[in-house]
Amino acid sequence: MALMITEECINCDVCEPECPNDAIYMGELIYEIDPHKCTECVGHFDEPQCMQVCPVSCIPVHPDFVESQETLLQKFERLQALSLKI
Repeated sequence: MALMITEECINCDVCEPECPNDAIYMGELIYEIDPHKCTECVGHFDEPQCMQVCPVSCIPVHPDFVESQETLLQKFERLQALSLKI
C-alpha cells in the first residue's frame, strides 16, 4: 500500500524530510506522495514516519495502491538497488 496526502494538508513541511524514499514532494497546492516510491517505510522503519509526524493526520492509505507487506518489501529492495547504481 502506498500512502497519500489529503486536502487537509496544511503544508507544515514536517513529512517531506521524514521520508526515507524521497517519495514526498511539494505538489501544486499541497504535498504529494509518489506511490511508486512509497513503501510505507517497510525496510526502513516499523511504521510510516510521515504518518507519525503529521499534525493533522492527513496521510491515509492510497486506495488505488493496495500492496502486501511482501510487495512493499520488494519495492524497497528495488528502490535500494536503484539508489546504489546512482
